[in-house]
Amino acid sequence: MSSPYSDKVIEYFQNPKNVGELEDPDGIAKEGSPACGDMVQLHLKVDEDTQKITDIKFRSYGCASNIATGSIITEMAKGSTIENAKDITWQEAADELGGLPAVKNHCSVLAVDALKEAIRDYEEKHGLVKEKVPTTMEVVKERLKHVMNPIHGLDVIKTNLIEDIEMKDKTIIVQVDLAEDHQFAPVVKEDIKEKLEPRWDIEEVIVKYK
Repeated sequence: MSSPYSDKVIEYFQNPKNVGELEDPDGIAKEGSPACGDMVQLHLKVDEDTQKITDIKFRSYGCASNIATGSIITEMAKGSTIENAKDITWQEAADELGGLPAVKNHCSVLAVDALKEAIRDYEEKHGLVKEKVPTTMEVVKERLKHVMNPIHGLDVIKTNLIEDIEMKDKTIIVQVDLAEDHQFAPVVKEDIKEKLEPRWDIEEVIVKYK
C-alpha cells in the first residue's frame, strides 16, 4: 500500500532537524496540546543587531506530519530576519515537504502559529512592538486563546477554564476553574503568565484558583 506521505515528510519525521530546547531563549512559544493530539514548542535566539534568527529549536508531540512540519519550519526560519520569518505560511511549509494529506494541513498551521508566537514573544520582551496597543480585556482574551486546557485539548477561553479576568492598574488577575493542587494547575499558571507578562503596560499577572 502506498504511503500518504511524501518522501520528504518521512525523512523529516525519521530524522528531524533542530530538535530540543535552547538555554535562555529570546523567544518561546507553545501551540496545541498533547491532549488534542498535537503540540509544538518552539525556542529561538535572535541577533539584536541584524534581527536574524541565529538558532531555533523545537519539540513536537504528535503524528509524523506534526514532527515533520515543526522541523521544516525551523529550517526555513533559521538564518532569516524575524520580519521575513513572519511571512512564512503554512502552505509554503507544506509545499516544502512535498505536500501533506489534506487532513494533516493543520499541522503546518500549528507550526507556523508557533513560529509567529515565538517572534511576538521576542518582540514584546525586547520592546520591539511597533504599535503599542494598550492591554484591554479583548487583548487579554486573545492572548489566552493561545493557552491550552490540558484536560480538553482546546484553549482555556473556549473551554471556560477561565472563570473571571480582572484588570487593576497594571495588574491582571485571572481566576482559573481548577483547584490549586490539581495536577495541571502549575502548567496552566505558567502558560497564562507566559502569555501576559511580556505585555509592555503590565507589571504583574496573578493567577488564582477556586
